[in-house]
Amino acid sequence: MRNVIKRIDYTPPNYWIQSVELTFDLNPHETHVINTMQIVRNHQKPVAPLILNGENLKLEQIQLNGTILSKHEYHIDDHSLTLENLPEQFELTITTLIHPDKNTALEGLYISNDIFCTQCEAHGFRCITYFLDRPDVMTLFKTKIIADKKRYPQLLSNGNLIEHGNLENNKHYAIWQDPFKKPCYLFALVAGDLDCLEDHFITQSGRDITLRIFVEKGMRERCHHAMTSLKLAMRWDEEKYGREYDLDIFMIVAVSDFNMGAMENKGLNIFNAKYILADPESATDADYEGIQIVVGHEYFHNWTGNRITCRDWFQLSLKEGLTVFRDQEFNGDITSRAIARIDDVILLRASQFPEDAGPLAHPVRPDSYLEVNNFYTSTVYNKGSEVIRMMQTLLTAEGFRRGMDLYFDRHDGQAVTCDDYVKSLADANHVDLTQFKLWYSQAGTPTIKVEERYLPESHQYELVLTQSCPATPGQSEKLPMHIPVKIALFDQNGNKLWVGKDQKEKTLDLKNAAEIFTFSNITQRPVLSI
Repeated sequence: MRNVIKRIDYTPPNYWIQSVELTFDLNPHETHVINTMQIVRNHQKPVAPLILNGENLKLEQIQLNGTILSKHEYHIDDHSLTLENLPEQFELTITTLIHPDKNTALEGLYISNDIFCTQCEAHGFRCITYFLDRPDVMTLFKTKIIADKKRYPQLLSNGNLIEHGNLENNKHYAIWQDPFKKPCYLFALVAGDLDCLEDHFITQSGRDITLRIFVEKGMRERCHHAMTSLKLAMRWDEEKYGREYDLDIFMIVAVSDFNMGAMENKGLNIFNAKYILADPESATDADYEGIQIVVGHEYFHNWTGNRITCRDWFQLSLKEGLTVFRDQEFNGDITSRAIARIDDVILLRASQFPEDAGPLAHPVRPDSYLEVNNFYTSTVYNKGSEVIRMMQTLLTAEGFRRGMDLYFDRHDGQAVTCDDYVKSLADANHVDLTQFKLWYSQAGTPTIKVEERYLPESHQYELVLTQSCPATPGQSEKLPMHIPVKIALFDQNGNKLWVGKDQKEKTLDLKNAAEIFTFSNITQRPVLSI
């Protein structure tokens, strides 16, 4: 029986993996993985064993500082490898054997149409090698891939290609180095015989970035829209958020068998082919727009998810809710903002509202789980995006950008929480968002009741707003939320009336269960737009 994992029980790891060098000798039936880690003890915690996650692995050898360990010097079970009495700092080399052709779970390293492919979010990396498979362990990765040259001409991984060459027995190798620390769920490896569409992008600072989209044979000409979408996303992130791409190359690989729509692995995004391939004969307008949104979403993760990642999986909306918001804004800016917004709300009401009203209702930041893969919900993604949109409404677009700039500056290279994100927005704008954070901890869809009163003798208009939220599983009592409510008042001829000093539109802060907002100098009964 699985244990319930609780957010309140989070503790930092007992050890940090400072860097890792991986060597893959690829064979569909038997792939050998050599994993060399530079590890230091976390001095903020008491001395404890090192427990590495691992599943479906055959352990071949362990070396501690170059000395091979005997079987009585470690403990192994179906889910972990444990070592005790370790020095403060050490090198650990673990050799394992895995069987990619038998991996039907599509987690870890597997085969799709004779293409080696990985999927490591949330816990797939432990199916490749023994590791601290948790998002708060950010590590420098260097990866060497060895494979048959004719059968697997492309050998791809994260970061920049620093070396490649030929080996004996018709094999070749490639070495990739990622200069940015990342958690292991962002690791990626692809090897195969693929077609490639190549282009280039010049960043705002003048750097030339190589762009490559790899697809199965014969599909190259169906990648042009995805490439155009990628370049649009790169330029938009520079202009909207000042975020420039940070590696020398950006790659996308599209495969037929992938258990997510796409994955934002650092510098090597892996997609389900559905979200890359399109041509006028086979794709609808909705298909083209879907590709544009998903390509943008995964690219935007480079900063909101990769450079700054989640401390733990309870914080999933930190990257997913925020990045959905960013892809929605991107789509609105390059298509029709009004139509894009209508589409987003239709999706929210069709998928997330029923989730919030049913037996599986949960907060944007849940408090416990049995299976982390159950977190990938419309609440975490789409409601999470709406929570961020409300903060932009409260802070204005300019204030929100200030908060985002502070968030990037303050937390680059870190694994953080939703609280850290909200604090950056609050600190940058000198506001208190404490009550607003209830949106992260309370489930359910609030309802606002609107009542109007016009007082002709005093030329006053009163707006009475009452909020309520239904009970949800585990949350029978609800506290009032901080809800921004945008309003405008019109006269009978359709002209906007003044609703504040120099304001013809106003955002009201609804913080209590019921509040009355009064507007003066209203000489006739107005028409409310809310």
